[in-house]
Amino acid sequence: MIKLKQAIDNYLACCTHLKKLNAKSIRAYTVDLEQLRRYAASESILGKPDISAYIAYLHRNFLPRTVKRKIASIRAFLNYLEFEELIPENPMKKIRTKFQEPRLLPRIIPLAIIERVLGIAYQELKQAQTAYAASAALRNTAIVELLFATGLRVSELCSLNAEYIDLGNGSVLIMGKGAKERVLQIGNPEVLSILRRYAEENAARIRKTGCFFVNRLASRISEQSVRFLLRRLCAKADVGQNITPHMFRHSFATLLLEEDVDIRYIQRMLGHSSIQTTQIYTQVTAEKQRQILTVKHPRNRFTITGLSPDIDSVRK
Repeated sequence: MIKLKQAIDNYLACCTHLKKLNAKSIRAYTVDLEQLRRYAASESILGKPDISAYIAYLHRNFLPRTVKRKIASIRAFLNYLEFEELIPENPMKKIRTKFQEPRLLPRIIPLAIIERVLGIAYQELKQAQTAYAASAALRNTAIVELLFATGLRVSELCSLNAEYIDLGNGSVLIMGKGAKERVLQIGNPEVLSILRRYAEENAARIRKTGCFFVNRLASRISEQSVRFLLRRLCAKADVGQNITPHMFRHSFATLLLEEDVDIRYIQRMLGHSSIQTTQIYTQVTAEKQRQILTVKHPRNRFTITGLSPDIDSVRK
């Protein structure tokens, strides 16, 4: 029988070369399955009792969201083993894995703060004293504008290649999770303008590397660099909260919903496979609820005669 380590290596090779999963997904699968192997302390393929015990161990030591991801990794691995006929049946089919996961609402950035952060980025670009500072400020401004304009994941932004962006018609080809492609349009002229300026001034480096966003070492910009530049801009803008690239994605979706954009369109723009993932954004803000109930409630369509003076004064 095949050993556990060899089975994991074969599965990761399948994910890399046949399924064409992105590097981030491969890293997650590698971490999760290596952790399973170390826990097992055996090179034999695990059965139902071992998997049940390991899932109990995960619940004791990790947050629910992490447990959910690790269980999904194990299930996918065992499905592969069953499909390849290396095990007679996936033992996960007979293990209860559903549990109540705390529902965390997405953290969004108030529009005023987004405007303030963008204002600082443009200010740095305008006040740059050296060619290097101007080049970095131009790239940083283009990054923040694109994050908010498209709702990209930071991994998707960093993996953008030059051929994915058509600034002539303002479109971006995005390679999402599971190698799924989607195309988004950039409709704002200021966003297009800064992206075109960045592309023109960095044409040689972009052409040489093939990457759209290039760092000072003439290679693809990293996710950590994007997080760092946001922290720096927020500190300079005197923003108290910790703002991450993913919060721009949350804000993109939530603010579009508040503008009455159909959730199906938002689902496609975000690249969600399931509408259930997108529905978390339907938790409207308190201000939006107040506006709806104040302005759009059917009770506003009629008036009762003979109201008391107090109520008449409130209505006025």
